[in-house]
Amino acid sequence: MTTNRKNAVRLVIAGEEFSIRSDAPPEHTQAVADYVNQAVRRILSSGPIIESHKAAVMAAMQIADDLFRVRAEAEELTNSLRALSDDVRRLLPPAKRQVTPPSLQSLGRDSG
Repeated sequence: MTTNRKNAVRLVIAGEEFSIRSDAPPEHTQAVADYVNQAVRRILSSGPIIESHKAAVMAAMQIADDLFRVRAEAEELTNSLRALSDDVRRLLPPAKRQVTPPSLQSLGRDSG
């Protein structure tokens, strides 16, 4: 019998205490909370004092922007690796060429 055990973690973000239940290990949840807390602190210390909930929204926007940028960089890197793989494959003798493994096809590459 498989059980999905949730881990309860008490966190403090921007001076507010939260009790979070998550499937992730407590260390991971704490690391995420620390990252968010640091982002909120940067906002609060960057200028005129604003309410913590507004700082949290601004921190969320910055974190989301980071995520979007990293996703774009990862996609660009994946595309570069695919192109390089295609170039190398063309240089191989026909007997050594392989089709793209399913694991790479699932990264968004069209089959064929």
